Amino acid sequence: MIVVMNRITVTEGREQEFEETFKNRDRAVDEAPGFIEMKVLRPLEGRTYVVMTRWQTRAAFQEWTESQAFISAHRKQPQGLAEMRPTLEIYEVFTQ
Repeated sequence: MIVVMNRITVTEGREQEFEETFKNRDRAVDEAPGFIEMKVLRPLEGRTYVVMTRWQTRAAFQEWTESQAFISAHRKQPQGLAEMRPTLEIYEVFTQ
């Protein structure tokens, strides 16, 4: 199992819009093979949110990022919500 952490620094003043975008997302990823869950973490300080997803395998995550559903879902996001390019980190779960 892997955990993907997508760190997104949201443009100042657009935090509420960012949160609404995720609350109202089309949930295409929920149907992706190998997808387990998504959690969106709000920072207690600052404007860097974390979108955490869990996947059965790294290959499943890679296939999702190359899918038409992924491209369509990300095309719908409002321009300028992120202050800079998001940072992606991938971890392997080795114990629970």
